[in-house]
Amino acid sequence: MRWVVQSYRTGKVELVEAPAPTAGPGRVHVRTQASLVSIGTERYMLEMARKSLLGKALARPDLVRQLIAKAQTEGLAEAWQQAVGRLDTPVPLGYSSAGLVADVGPGVAGLAVGDRVACAGSGWAAHAELASVPANLCVKVPDGVDAEAAAFVALGGIALEAVRMAQVGLGERVVVIGLGLLGQIAVQLLAAAGCHVLGMDPEPQKVALALDHGAEAGATDYAQLAALCRQRTAGHGADAVVILAATPSDEPLARAAELCRERGRIVAAGLVGLEVPRKPFYDKELELVVSRAWGPGLYDPRYAEQGHDYPLAYARWTAQRNTEEFLSQVAKGAVRVGHLVTHRWPFDRAVEAYEMILEGGEPYIGVLLTYPDDAPRATASGVVWLATGGDDRAPSVDGRRAAIAQRAVGIGLIGAGQHAKGTLLPALRGLPGIALRGVATASGLTARHAATKFGFAYCASDYREVLDDPQIDLVVVATRHGTHARLAAEALAAGKHVFVEKPLALDLAQLHAVVDAARAQPAAYLMVDFNRRFSPFARWLKERFAGCAEPLAVHCTVNAGPVPPDHWTLDPDDGGGRIVGEVCHFIDLMQYLTGALPVRVYAEMLAAPGYAPSDNVVVSLKMANGAVGSITYVAGGDRAHPRERVEVFGGGAVGVIENFRAATFTRAGRRQQTRSWLRVDRGHRAALAALLEAVRSGGPPPVALDEHVATTLATFAIEDALRTARPVAVDPAVLDRSAQG
Repeated sequence: MRWVVQSYRTGKVELVEAPAPTAGPGRVHVRTQASLVSIGTERYMLEMARKSLLGKALARPDLVRQLIAKAQTEGLAEAWQQAVGRLDTPVPLGYSSAGLVADVGPGVAGLAVGDRVACAGSGWAAHAELASVPANLCVKVPDGVDAEAAAFVALGGIALEAVRMAQVGLGERVVVIGLGLLGQIAVQLLAAAGCHVLGMDPEPQKVALALDHGAEAGATDYAQLAALCRQRTAGHGADAVVILAATPSDEPLARAAELCRERGRIVAAGLVGLEVPRKPFYDKELELVVSRAWGPGLYDPRYAEQGHDYPLAYARWTAQRNTEEFLSQVAKGAVRVGHLVTHRWPFDRAVEAYEMILEGGEPYIGVLLTYPDDAPRATASGVVWLATGGDDRAPSVDGRRAAIAQRAVGIGLIGAGQHAKGTLLPALRGLPGIALRGVATASGLTARHAATKFGFAYCASDYREVLDDPQIDLVVVATRHGTHARLAAEALAAGKHVFVEKPLALDLAQLHAVVDAARAQPAAYLMVDFNRRFSPFARWLKERFAGCAEPLAVHCTVNAGPVPPDHWTLDPDDGGGRIVGEVCHFIDLMQYLTGALPVRVYAEMLAAPGYAPSDNVVVSLKMANGAVGSITYVAGGDRAHPRERVEVFGGGAVGVIENFRAATFTRAGRRQQTRSWLRVDRGHRAALAALLEAVRSGGPPPVALDEHVATTLATFAIEDALRTARPVAVDPAVLDRSAQG
């Protein structure tokens, strides 16, 4: 299937072939019939992307500050690599469409194959032949509303939410600034609600259109609008002003303050400057509301991605209810949108449509993309081949290890998020003796980008394509944490070697399943990306403590920084939390440095009385050989400070690793030092190289399975210690007991 995508780095818009997205739980597959170009939002994105790097920097100084801070703590090369990786990621354009249901995922109720639906949401209701949309952002189209009108659903929802935020009713005077698509719809909604509407836009034809939609008067400049407002409100000012203009200027907000009566309300729903002029806001005691898309729920992953609805009594108008109501208003004739379409472009010529918008050579208001009836209807993901030769999958061969020794190791990737594209794949690409074979992601488009950028032979949206490929020897699992154990177990069962991002598992049941799979396939390696032990600084330090006869004391300080409370890593099912998902790195590093497994842990959390638990924890570990370790993991520090520091004491010596950019070793007053000037090196490349060497040679695994198990069990024990306020044993036998129970 095909998507319209934009490169944020170059600004180029393309129509690309990519695997169809999967219809996962809570998702609806929709075969698109029409999609609407959001002129204001999408033109802004296009113009921003076409700026030079300097232009982008001037437009987003907040991101520049983040880049500088990262360069200071982790090195210029690392910061640049991550920044370029983000800029290179293709952005699917579009967020308002309509079509026919082609498939429904598990857990979807009320929709069936063949239903006519309208869809909203950036990245979901994209300009694409087949869309995978969360059920809560998908609504049935009423009888009498065609696909083209239904494709206005997201724009209509935005306008309706802005009107609701204005809190106006019958007889009130409302000014609408900006009479593009959103403004024309808002005028009709306000008129239908019994409001007296004034409109303003610099283009006379848009003012005329607003008058046809129920506005009582219109203006093409602010002076004319101010005179009309005084005349129509007896000098008191408007009850509310709704700003639907698209400009970085603060002028619309300043003018809105002048137009409002005392204690009036201003709603900013467009891409507009928000520098508030204090005097008029203070003098009139004005209220400013920034309307957020088309209602509550859109930015809540529990609503948008997991399908949890809000009770009607507590959120009367959610994103879904607003879009449903907009279509109802279209069905009853209170809102007309068909005549707003000034241009229709067949989907095959979508790139030309965007060129027209950017050139601005002819007037436009509504731009629709139309899709042929014979567009791809299949919901299976399929495979898109990028390398020459097409599907050259050969049957698997006997003597697998001997065959690998004679050829490149075939690599398959499942999941291609920012960490995979920014860290793992750059590390893999430079290693000799590998063949990047296939990459699979649920969206399909992400798979296409990763495959194109790093040179994979094909891409898919069904991970089983990778598992079933006999030319793939090693599967890299880089999905969200909650799927690691299941995907690793399936890959092992398919006879593949596995390199899985941390953590290995989120709970005992997951750990038991993946360990069973590993033990059932003794010829297949299972390696978790606990990379710190492979850092050249960790290895350099371990060599210097090699002659130490006494147990070591190791302390790790991690200035992790905060994450938003709704971030997926904190979700118990999706991410597992930061102890299981991140502290595991430092437990494994302690095992490496001390040469022993943890046997007992204790932990305390920084949480003041009456406050919610935090991400700030201090952990103590007792190792099997008498060594001790401690981890101070804090989320409340300054990101400008280096992220990680490791201190090792023992045998009259002290070793320190500074953010994996430098290390020192001091003994008998003499100090040795090693440093990397350009970037941090946390060992990602060396970890992958070690596994590949083992795969080729058939030697022992780089890290024993028992060590991965001990690290994972230790994270579970830390969480138990936080709950019980007692030391907790790390006992691998718990896996066998859990199997019996």
